[in-house]
Amino acid sequence: MKTLLKKVVKACQPKYEVVCTTYQIIPGLPVNKKESRHAFGRGESVEAKEFYGKVVSSDFTRNLAPVEVHLRRIYLRGKTIEHAQFGPVKDLKKFKIVYNK
Repeated sequence: MKTLLKKVVKACQPKYEVVCTTYQIIPGLPVNKKESRHAFGRGESVEAKEFYGKVVSSDFTRNLAPVEVHLRRIYLRGKTIEHAQFGPVKDLKKFKIVYNK
């Protein structure tokens, strides 16, 4: 009975993902944007927050500027829980951006 209850509760919990967006700037060309996603299963909020903390506190992420990192909860629609920006991300969003996946 307990395992059935746990399965029902887990099915109702949201999924989580960490999205890291890097921007590449080359003068005279459109700005390149690349997103990398790391998905977590239902109810894995602790693991997702730990991973987000590691990405944000990493020296590599800070030196790779401009970078934008989002922690999202996906239930019915995606909701950003936390986000961090390194570098002039707000200024880059004004330019023409080419999406690379």
